[in-house]
Amino acid sequence: MKNESLPLLSVEEVWARMQAEAVAVADCERVTLDEALSRVLAEDLRAPITVPGFDNSAMDGYAFRADDARGRRELPISLRVAAGDRPGKLTPGTACRIFTGAPVPAGADTVVIQEHCERRGDILVLPETWTAHTNIRRAGEDIRAGDVILQAGARLSPQAVGLAASCGFPEVLVRRRLRVAILSTGNELKTAGLGPLNQGQIYDSNRPMLHALLAHLGCEIQAAGPVSDDVAATCEALRAAAQAADVIFTTGGVSVGEEDHVKTALEAEGTLALWRVAIKPGKPLAFGRVGAAYFLGLPGNPVSAFVTFLLFAQPFLKALMGQTPGPLRGFPVRAAFMRATPDKRREFLRARLTIRADGALWAEAYPRQSSGVLSSTVWADGLVDIAAGRTVAEGEAVPFLPFEGLGC
Repeated sequence: MKNESLPLLSVEEVWARMQAEAVAVADCERVTLDEALSRVLAEDLRAPITVPGFDNSAMDGYAFRADDARGRRELPISLRVAAGDRPGKLTPGTACRIFTGAPVPAGADTVVIQEHCERRGDILVLPETWTAHTNIRRAGEDIRAGDVILQAGARLSPQAVGLAASCGFPEVLVRRRLRVAILSTGNELKTAGLGPLNQGQIYDSNRPMLHALLAHLGCEIQAAGPVSDDVAATCEALRAAAQAADVIFTTGGVSVGEEDHVKTALEAEGTLALWRVAIKPGKPLAFGRVGAAYFLGLPGNPVSAFVTFLLFAQPFLKALMGQTPGPLRGFPVRAAFMRATPDKRREFLRARLTIRADGALWAEAYPRQSSGVLSSTVWADGLVDIAAGRTVAEGEAVPFLPFEGLGC
């Protein structure tokens, strides 16, 4: 049976097959926290200290022992403690002027914020009502020594870097960066900046777009091309890329046209594990191997390349980095459009969210859903996921996948 007659694969089948093939890179390196953003942890991070390491004031105010102040409005001020100080013990029956983050002196168990108090010289005048045992951040309320603060496989976000720093880590062990090669194919492509377009040419948008998407993931990127529409040239480019890359990306050339040579070259130089997925846009997706390198052939139309990268390539790359990819994170919104004719394929519409007077979120579909309309991806906030065979009436609930949740 020819490949062209094989049934199209579902989204779930493609995910499952690609994830089953993914083997995370084994090499690791230690990097400073300033270099750690978007890297994937290679080991659990256990806190060597308790955070905070001491009871400290959550407010600027006055600290005292609650029992000493019951039935009294005035307390003498005997101590002043700022952040970074090492206070002594509070004299019983007195108060301490204290500032945010300062250690609470032994003998005090309550802080009242300064706005609620009055000071007359060295005398604290308390408000008529106050609450005992408040406005103190207790030792260990954030982290206890020995706690796992970040697990192996976590991608280090800015807040994760901050968390590691709060426990005193100057560096972390991470997986090495993935080496990714990008090959865009097509005689019609011209690189921006290399002169004006000739008749029949277009500027290559896929390669810069993929470069940006891969850089966002923290990959080491090797870009080559455009590669001409020629089987021999495509085979040579694949062989060269496989020498140094963990993953090879191509755009275009994986459909069934006479000038689509990437699939033929892949089958000559490596193996084709899957081809064509039942989605719109993005049906001609190819996945396989060239030597030791993984191969991902994305469609040539820029919107199709963008959508298939988000849905399939990105979670696969995360698995290769040692990260456990999560499910698609969507949420229901109301359709500000209608779809009277169902499609045989699962469709991902570019859409933008609006909030109407009722406070509900509505998804407005871009009016031109052609896979060549790249401007729609800038206009949109994300994708509306419409199941195969479904019609949509205006106001119906539809799943919305925000671009931010998809990692871009």
